[in-house]
Amino acid sequence: MVADDHPLFRQALAMAAANVAPDAHIVEASTLDRAIATAAAASDLMLVLLDLKMPGSVGFSGVAMLHAERPSVPILVVSSAEALITAPEARRYGAVCFIGKDQDLAAIENAIAAVLAGNSPAPPTATHDDIEVMADKVASLTPTQLRVLLGVLNGQLNKQIAWELGVAESTVKSHMTTVLAKLGVQNRTQAALAARALGLGANH
Repeated sequence: MVADDHPLFRQALAMAAANVAPDAHIVEASTLDRAIATAAAASDLMLVLLDLKMPGSVGFSGVAMLHAERPSVPILVVSSAEALITAPEARRYGAVCFIGKDQDLAAIENAIAAVLAGNSPAPPTATHDDIEVMADKVASLTPTQLRVLLGVLNGQLNKQIAWELGVAESTVKSHMTTVLAKLGVQNRTQAALAARALGLGANH
């Protein structure tokens, strides 16, 4: 099953899967609800190619829900999210592999073939330089921006963070936009993962 809300990329993933397993019947889903219904109905499901950003999905909920529905079916996450940050978390919620949408068709086909063969390619690991770069990005945040990031890390909504900081919710949104840009991530989930990877908010 190919689960992605972008028609062209869904078609590309279907092509990659067909090249690897030409005898397989490929089904498509453009929403999380449709993907879950398809997974529940398809008794011979071999593999799920899943985008994290789909209608009905928040963060890693798509991975978790599909894994809960069909725990024996491998999930290969194909996403534009930052691999070093997202891949370990995707695995925690049930994915067996992660590959970026920026990879070429051959790389995606190799990942599909490996998973179908029962192998799970090693996840990307952060090098010391990667960690240093992210640490420098976090260090560039202002005290208020850090407080907003820690609020996100604690699972707080913008209005909760605003109440604690004594500012307007619109101000928190503005700070959050700046935090995302400074960290080079796309959403709150990735920002929280980056912060957690650096030990922010940890109780030592």
